[in-house]
Amino acid sequence: MAKGRKKAVAKKRVAKKTAVVATPALAKAAKAADKASKAVSDSTAKIAAANKKLAAARKKAASAGTAAAKKAVVSARAALAKQKASLSTAKDGVREAKKMAQAANIEAKTAAAATAAADAAKAFEAALAEKAEADLVKAAVAFEAKWRAARARKDAAKVKAKAKKAAVKDKAAAKKAAAKLKSLAKPAKKKPAAKKKPAAKKKPAAKKKPVAKKKSAAKKKAKK
Repeated sequence: MAKGRKKAVAKKRVAKKTAVVATPALAKAAKAADKASKAVSDSTAKIAAANKKLAAARKKAASAGTAAAKKAVVSARAALAKQKASLSTAKDGVREAKKMAQAANIEAKTAAAATAAADAAKAFEAALAEKAEADLVKAAVAFEAKWRAARARKDAAKVKAKAKKAAVKDKAAAKKAAAKLKSLAKPAKKKPAAKKKPAAKKKPAAKKKPVAKKKSAAKKKAKK
């Protein structure tokens, strides 16, 4: 019986720990914790000493039975109670110091996370800007190639049109030149000599009319 394939176990993503930056609040909380711990240690030692004193006072009071001995027992009990109260206060201080440390730690982590997020945003922005520059270069190269190809097609069309126009012009000029050469190749026809026109006959000079003789002044007077 063939063994089934083992299922690939999904790897758990390891959460990145945010580096906690030392802050004044953390320093203050650490100082308070040290002070509270020392107070607990001191109170514990004093309670041990007070217990010894109480035990000795009880032993003495039991053997002596005097009022002074009994009073010493009462005093030892009071001292022990005072030290126990101090220990309780010191323990409260430890708890408060722990709370302060937790709060300061949370604030520090929050601040560190905000700083990390800002740094990540800046890094991402820089990466995008760098990629944009690279893409711009690629786009510029692609655009240049496309533009050059389109321009080459347009220029080729213009060259073709101009060549066609020049060919038509050259063909017409060649045709005209061929016609002229053909006409030059034919022998020139001699023009017939122009007949001389007969000289026009001179008209006879017109006869001058005889000048009427002036009538005498006497005849004119007679007519009057």
